Amino acid sequence: MAVEIKNRWTGATICTGETIREAVVKNYANLRAANLSDADLSAANLRAANLSDADLSAANLRAANLSDADLSAANLRAANLSDADLSAANL
Repeated sequence: MAVEIKNRWTGATICTGETIREAVVKNYANLRAANLSDADLSAANLRAANLSDADLSAANLRAANLSDADLSAANLRAANLSDADLSAANL
């Protein structure tokens, strides 16, 4: 069964995959406004990803590469960012 990641405002499907991590990594370039709350994205390569307005509340981003990522207006409440690379990220 495929996982669908949807835009939190429009409900439109942004990307799909066998797991949330696979869907995000396959389509990481544009995840603007994606609903990724509670997602396990530990150690994911999200370098230069567009995560603006995304819901990452309570997401596991431990050791994720978020360098150069756009996280403007993203909801990071209770997200695990320990050991994440946030160099040059737009926060």
